[in-house]
Amino acid sequence: MANTSSAKKANRKLARREVINKARRSRMRSSVRKVEEAIRAGDAGAAAAALKQAEPALMRAAQKGIVHTNAASRKVSRLTHRIASMQKAS
Repeated sequence: MANTSSAKKANRKLARREVINKARRSRMRSSVRKVEEAIRAGDAGAAAAALKQAEPALMRAAQKGIVHTNAASRKVSRLTHRIASMQKAS
């Protein structure tokens, strides 16, 4: 339990940021899930379109500190390679 007024204020700020960060993390995960579902379904066109929506969401999350920048870049790269291999196969 916070005792000082500055610690109480810090707790209030953290509670507000937590809500915002949860929304951003959820948005990022949902966009990635859409890409992965399209890949699993074998629809290269839908996967590419979903990736076009997911990449800005991932990089925005990295910029805001939700995920590490390298982790976001790695995720985008791996999804891109999976879609490219689907398009080559078909």
